[in-house]
Amino acid sequence: MAVNTVSTGLEERWRDILTVHARTMCEIDRVLHPHGLGASDFEVLDILATESPREGDQCRVQNLVGRVHLSQSALSRLIGRLEKDGLVERSMCVEDRRGVWVSLTRKGRDLHSEVLPLQRGVLAKMLDG
Repeated sequence: MAVNTVSTGLEERWRDILTVHARTMCEIDRVLHPHGLGASDFEVLDILATESPREGDQCRVQNLVGRVHLSQSALSRLIGRLEKDGLVERSMCVEDRRGVWVSLTRKGRDLHSEVLPLQRGVLAKMLDG
């Protein structure tokens, strides 16, 4: 019986984590929607802003794959949408022709700065209690 109790406790904790994650993502989507972004869009912009703090800095798309919770193909489509919206730029990696660089545009940096307090506010509200 002890195994079932431990297993049940782990399952409950896991479901609690999933519930908090889902609610937090929905709330981030809600507050960012008026700015034309979703939670995953913001996550990519935020990682790029952190990893490439100066204008013109680049990050390999492959480095984003493990940091966002999207498949490689979904991430590629998301980056394509961000590029279409003028928020990021992509370029081929000269050293590795399979590699792709991505960088924030000025518009992307400005939008990230504008919505960063909104996203962080949601995190504080949802996770600080």
